[in-house]
Amino acid sequence: MATSIKRSKGSQSSTQIGTFSFWIKRTKLGSSTIYSNTVENDNNRGYFEFSSDDFRTIDNDASGTHFLLVTDRKFRDFSAWYHIVLRIDTTQSTANDRVRVYVNGVQETSFSTNTQPSQNENLKLLTGGQTDREYINRIYGGSAGSHSFYLSHFHFTDGQSYGPDSFGSTDANTGEWIINPSPSVTYGNQGWFLFKDDASLNDDSGVGNNWSSDSGTVQKSEDNPSNNFAIISAHTGNPLELQVGGLKSVTNNGETSTKNPNFFTTLGYNTGKFYWETKISTFSTGSGHSIGVIRTSTGHIPVVGNGATDTGQSISNGDITLKFGEATPYIKHYGNNVQSGSVGSFSSGDIVACSHDLSAGEFKFYKNGSQIGTTITSMSSSGDGYMYFPQWTFESKSSGRYCTMEWNMGNGFFGTTAVSSAGTNASNLGIFEYDVPANHSALCTKGLNL
Repeated sequence: MATSIKRSKGSQSSTQIGTFSFWIKRTKLGSSTIYSNTVENDNNRGYFEFSSDDFRTIDNDASGTHFLLVTDRKFRDFSAWYHIVLRIDTTQSTANDRVRVYVNGVQETSFSTNTQPSQNENLKLLTGGQTDREYINRIYGGSAGSHSFYLSHFHFTDGQSYGPDSFGSTDANTGEWIINPSPSVTYGNQGWFLFKDDASLNDDSGVGNNWSSDSGTVQKSEDNPSNNFAIISAHTGNPLELQVGGLKSVTNNGETSTKNPNFFTTLGYNTGKFYWETKISTFSTGSGHSIGVIRTSTGHIPVVGNGATDTGQSISNGDITLKFGEATPYIKHYGNNVQSGSVGSFSSGDIVACSHDLSAGEFKFYKNGSQIGTTITSMSSSGDGYMYFPQWTFESKSSGRYCTMEWNMGNGFFGTTAVSSAGTNASNLGIFEYDVPANHSALCTKGLNL
């Protein structure tokens, strides 16, 4: 079930001034409503959303549109968190100062549509009354959206206009825009602060404007603006839709895909020690489904449409994979079958893990917490000029071939189910079902900097 939350609103401090600030990480393209405020019906509402790949915010009622802004900027980076501030003050004399949009601390000035509200106009996006309802991940009259984004540190300040520097700042060492986890702002009568460091729907602003579930269940994620975790890239031309925040994909029995999909992570690495887990929830036997890693000499996520990396190298000549769906499972290393008949058998629900120690040049496979096969030791060590990306394949083009995979890259969930009993992890980076090998971590930005 898709997830959305809701809240009934009371009287606003202001219907002309307010600020929304949130961090968001997209997991696929397509329209997705982030926030919607509805006044009695779908002809009286304001909302902001991603429409395919731009950001737009709209406010209207039965008499017409109060404002509409659509950015020229495209939001297509699934490996990044964006900080977006929507600053509203219709009392401003300069039209373009009445609704302002900031991304990662910088004001957006280029719009394909820029229709500003009239001075001192009361906006449906800010209006409050006992019949009003506000939603996250849903719009009035519609259903909840799919799991197409992560949200963190979502603020609304009622009656106050704040710029992005109240919620973030530029790191003096890296030049990156970073989060201010505890901003000093005034929230007003109907303001709130959600998702500070958990999945609670309680208001962290201190005002007490708590939310409740509308559908589904909000999950806590280790992925956050201060530590960005790898998810599965939606840019590799796969015929299968990614689900649950880019961490699940399904081909059901009886379905076929237009080609055999390959999945790769949004983050790669060329040094370090990493660990990840995959639950093979269902799969057809006698099929070439696989789990492993691929290397590419340019550091780009491989392209799968022609079965080759961006340098033209065949994917099969640059990967290490466990072919768990075959009648006799085997391990393949750079195009060669190196271990066959010695890696055991696999069943629906098994958890297959991988560890990669680039300093030692070692790659290992595990099933349900125990190593299977022998350690691959012919891997090049750190500094070999390659980038490495976790990789998975389905053989689902042919009839009767199907598979469901749920990826735990450290968030502590397989699909929407939390790990049953978290293993040890000395790095404290990521939550996994089984013990993480010594000195390994989840594939995340802090893990890349260990």
